[in-house]
Amino acid sequence: MLIFDYRMQGSKVHYQDLQMDWLKCFVAVVDAGSLSAAAPEVHRSQSAVSMQLKKLESALGCQLLLRGPRQHQLTSEGQKLLGYARRILDLHAETQAAFHGKELTGRIRLGVPDDYAAKYLTPALKRFAPNFGSVEIELSCEQSTSLIPRVEVGDLDLALVSREHPNQGSLLFYEPMVWVGSPQFEVWRRDPLPIAVYESTSLAKRSAINALALQGRRYKVVYNSSSLSGQITAVESGLAVAVLTQCSVPPHLQILGSEHLLGPLEPMEVSLFRSRTSQGSPAVDSLYDLLLRTLRVRKVES
Repeated sequence: MLIFDYRMQGSKVHYQDLQMDWLKCFVAVVDAGSLSAAAPEVHRSQSAVSMQLKKLESALGCQLLLRGPRQHQLTSEGQKLLGYARRILDLHAETQAAFHGKELTGRIRLGVPDDYAAKYLTPALKRFAPNFGSVEIELSCEQSTSLIPRVEVGDLDLALVSREHPNQGSLLFYEPMVWVGSPQFEVWRRDPLPIAVYESTSLAKRSAINALALQGRRYKVVYNSSSLSGQITAVESGLAVAVLTQCSVPPHLQILGSEHLLGPLEPMEVSLFRSRTSQGSPAVDSLYDLLLRTLRVRKVES
């Protein structure tokens, strides 16, 4: 067990062990946002969760959470502990599975937009594959507006999506949206502004047009593409500026802002959406839990 707390007595250092139950309750409160919401997740009463947190804070000698008007907020010490706590719990779960778990088999139909695949999904799948090598994953890369209906009808088991409505999955984090241009062409100086957009139902397209309308800036759609690579090509070639998720911006392109007369954009709500038909599948359960644990870190720590 990893040791965090110590007390000096004479010339000796005395450490106090951290209990797994304390860490489970702490992470559950962070993820759920409150004691009442976390209690069912750890199968304890609200008062019991509160007691576990007090024991953890006493062991560490610091305050970890602040009670806000709607949810609990991490202190700086709580932020420091959160990464360690998640790693300890993940390792504990992997150890239990290695000695007591049954080998999982089956197929998981997973969907993700191109811009989230490399940044967020790839690291998670690297953690999943060594422990569940007998599970087949069928990956579909499409825009969120195409993935969400497929999850709703059961054509996909899981999807990492930019959601428009709260009932579309469990919120993981907020992904910033940014204007992007090529410093070689400076097309943001043109009037009307040439823009590249995704398909008509895209949240990114709506966000771009709304932002320009609020500024009263004239624009002209000169390029349409449903793929991330198509958007980047339009910017690289000097055809247009585009709106991309911050995680997908190549280093050779320039993020634009108010100094380029381009206003702020609303961030995307990134969620993990699961189909009803996949409920009860141990393979889907395992990947779903892993994605929640790993990707929710960004929501609190970023």
